[in-house]
Amino acid sequence: MSYTAPIKDMLFVMKDLAGLDDVAALPGFEDATSETAQAVLDEAAKLCGEVLAPLNVEGDRNPSSWKDGVVSASPGFKDAFRQFAEGGWQGVQHPTEYEGQGLPKLIGTPCVEMLNASNLSFALCPLLTDGAIEALLTAGTEEQKQRYVPKLISGEWTGTMNLTEPQAGSDLALVRTRAEPQGDGTYRVFGTKIFITWGEHDMADNIVHLVLARLLDAPEGVKGISLFIVPKFMIDDDGTLGARNDVHCVSIEHKLGIKASPTAVLQFGDHGGAIGYLVGEENRGLEYMFIMMNAARFAVGMQGIGIADRAYQKAVAYAKERVQSRPVDGTAKQPVTIIHHPDVRRMLASMRALTEGARALAYVAAAHCDIAHRHADEAVRTEHQAIYEYLVPVVKGWSTEMSIDVASLGVQVHGGMGFIEETGAAQFYRDARILTIYEGTTAIQANDLIGRKTLRDGGAIAKKLLADVAQTVEALAAHQGAAFASMREQLANGHRALGAAVDYVLANAKSDPNAVFAGSVPYLKLAGVVLCGWQMARALLAAEANEASDPSFYSAKMATARFYAEHVLPQAGAFEASIVSAKGGEGVLALAEDQF
Repeated sequence: MSYTAPIKDMLFVMKDLAGLDDVAALPGFEDATSETAQAVLDEAAKLCGEVLAPLNVEGDRNPSSWKDGVVSASPGFKDAFRQFAEGGWQGVQHPTEYEGQGLPKLIGTPCVEMLNASNLSFALCPLLTDGAIEALLTAGTEEQKQRYVPKLISGEWTGTMNLTEPQAGSDLALVRTRAEPQGDGTYRVFGTKIFITWGEHDMADNIVHLVLARLLDAPEGVKGISLFIVPKFMIDDDGTLGARNDVHCVSIEHKLGIKASPTAVLQFGDHGGAIGYLVGEENRGLEYMFIMMNAARFAVGMQGIGIADRAYQKAVAYAKERVQSRPVDGTAKQPVTIIHHPDVRRMLASMRALTEGARALAYVAAAHCDIAHRHADEAVRTEHQAIYEYLVPVVKGWSTEMSIDVASLGVQVHGGMGFIEETGAAQFYRDARILTIYEGTTAIQANDLIGRKTLRDGGAIAKKLLADVAQTVEALAAHQGAAFASMREQLANGHRALGAAVDYVLANAKSDPNAVFAGSVPYLKLAGVVLCGWQMARALLAAEANEASDPSFYSAKMATARFYAEHVLPQAGAFEASIVSAKGGEGVLALAEDQF
């Protein structure tokens, strides 16, 4: 089975929940109409369904390969990347002045979801390039922007992010890669970087590495890290490619999943030093790299949503054709397809509801980002930027954790056949497993959500979102029916639980940080459950308002929202208990080191 993009679902979220019309009213986004969105999504769906999805299994069975420093992409990937680049897909969200299409993030986001759903390994290459473009647009000189960004947007070149070293994983204070000034504006870069996604390949003419390194007189720790452009091939004054730079791939990793995506070990400076160019100011590299990281973290959240939807589609198709056992209600005397069995329905509904909730929250976050960048009022821009930044760790952390659960359910729906590689369900499970790890583990996202996003502003944005959830709870009261009653009750409970957790964090972070941070991941998951539930409640209200125009589509929306209310939102109480319990931190830390 290939991949069919859920365009109708995507457009529903874009229009009815994320406010596409409001985004199109922003300065510079006047062309971002519903018609434009429909046309862009239709074309993206063709590329993803017809070109990229058929390569997904091939890439898993025939991964990228390394030989003598040269990395060859999986069969078919190079031609697929050419089609991706020629279609202008790398530039959907990037500025027109650098040959991008200048469309809002709200339109670009479903395209990213499709890309990841169809072929996660492939999608990682443009993901890293997007991050490099964002960093250069923010911190690069005008000359650097003109030299690199159009080529990155065109797909002639790709970009990477070089942070991790053998001794420096998430703790970048331990970075040892060094940069030595040459007196002519260039630097010689020396060091080893590991886990560099698409760090070497044959799909593009050049690779632009953005590299964290230390100057010789730099301060210790993260305050002494600078950011450098280190191209694979040097660029002559006329823009043509020149000599090979002193950066080489010495190996690629053998991985559990995303096997077609080469994860490279890069060696800089073994033959005299790799030529690098400083981005921005000295010792502000981590600040600039976080621009890439934030873009990448949101995109990884979209990877989780994409792969969850792909696993769901496959599980539904299998459940509709697999005949096994008679129905428990006695409605048939012969075996029936397994979609008739209540627990299979429960699993499929779980997969669907979790995916739809995460999609809605991510698209709404994308709209906040667009408003933050384009609204005429600075105060409005500032507030929406703060909301977007609060939501990014939730989108990344919750959506990726969710994707593992959904992919696992997909294997379960297949039964024993799900454990067999030939059916394809196992690949989604294996591929999804990296998503909670790279670009910052779930714990790192959760610590960020507590430290930078809740404590720093005294809980202002968290409480703003809680107030918005409360308004939706009240709106539900005006509607009749079991779905509205369930959603109102459970969303109100979730609102109270998240509010209690926010208050606990604010009250105890200074006096008992171990207890607060012991509950950081439950706090992130609680935020994910409740905020996605809030979007499902809004979807329920919108679906009822539109039901007469398409009864089948909107009744399915209402049923999915009810399932979320009755089977997902009740988890909020359990997460709250594990966070605010007076002995919660003690329980986590009760075992001594030598007792493990």
